[in-house]
Amino acid sequence: MEAYCVKCKAKKEIQDAKEDVLKNGRRALKGKCPTCGTTLCRILGTK
Repeated sequence: MEAYCVKCKAKKEIQDAKEDVLKNGRRALKGKCPTCGTTLCRILGTK
């Protein structure tokens, strides 16, 4: 899955993606940018 990297200013494939639950109850994928190593986050829909 892809997410926008703020540092690279481009959409990148999420590396080492893990599903997480944010404190407001929404699901999100969190991982690293393969180019610069910045944390990427993509908010997912509810189940």
